[in-house]
Amino acid sequence: MLTDRRVFLGISAMLFAASAAVTVAGGGAMAATGGMWMPGGWTMSMAWMRMPGQSWPGAAASFLGMWTVMTAAMMLPSLVPTLERYRRAAAEAGAGRLGRLTALVGLGYFAAWIGFGAAVYPVGIALAEVAMRWPALSRAVPIAVGVVVLMAGALQLTGWKARRLACCRASAAAGASGAGRAGPVRAGAAWRYGLRLGLDCGRCCAGPMAALLVLGVMDLSAMALVTAAITAERLAPAGGRVARGIGVLGIEAGLFLVVRAAWLG
Repeated sequence: MLTDRRVFLGISAMLFAASAAVTVAGGGAMAATGGMWMPGGWTMSMAWMRMPGQSWPGAAASFLGMWTVMTAAMMLPSLVPTLERYRRAAAEAGAGRLGRLTALVGLGYFAAWIGFGAAVYPVGIALAEVAMRWPALSRAVPIAVGVVVLMAGALQLTGWKARRLACCRASAAAGASGAGRAGPVRAGAAWRYGLRLGLDCGRCCAGPMAALLVLGVMDLSAMALVTAAITAERLAPAGGRVARGIGVLGIEAGLFLVVRAAWLG
């Protein structure tokens, strides 16, 4: 059992290292391109544009690939303890092929995140098109970014966020409290369990992920901050208090961005 745990943690560490390395390389490459300078003094990320000769399906596939690797790097720190609890519960329930079942939970989890990315991409493309067509609206983007960050921070202080976080933490703990005994010891149930974890996680992370998207979907500094925030509120004993503290910081950052944009504009 100890050997199995070491193998699981070793594979998890390698997956995190690989996804983080690819994310850093991709973020660096995207930063090197410089993006597109827009009216209003901001730069549009290349994530929302096609490369020369690239089709829209190809651009969408590239975005989803980048999104998948990015979310793997961001979510694995908080997901691995959940998967470990699941393995322990499934083993206690007498399940075999723990590696296969654990992989299915992880695949279900990231399938939910890929679904979120597929929903985000057309919205981002539409907003980028609007900004390129109407310079007056483009000039308002820096203030809009600050407003979104402020609202994302305010969302962290709401009862809705508290309920989503409690639901997410409860779903994560279910692996230890009976989920393995109740059902996820077969392939289909393991997949559904992972999918439910991913959906709960996506709803819970709506605020931080919205802030990341407007600050720069491949901005490495923003990704590091959001990863730290998500991991802390998910794993810290006082997760609700941590989430509220993150919300206060988000409101302050949003106000700063709005004031700076208004001053420079």
